[in-house]
Amino acid sequence: MFRLSIIMLLTAALVGLGPSACSTKEVVGGAAIGGAAYEYSNKRAMDALKEDYEAGRINNTEYERRKKEIEGRSLVY
Repeated sequence: MFRLSIIMLLTAALVGLGPSACSTKEVVGGAAIGGAAYEYSNKRAMDALKEDYEAGRINNTEYERRKKEIEGRSLVY
């Protein structure tokens, strides 16, 4: 559901730009950079979650719940 929302948002942004001064390459490049930054944030969250689990700060149930949240908002995981 969240992935679809991201795709729809990016599509709306690209369509909304229409005939502007930006080239298609600039728009696609900006979208790629934004997406990469977002996924990097998800990677950092997943790494921190694994560290908390391995250190015993959270139990398996909490680990699985939070892992699903990260996977739900990520296009990579």
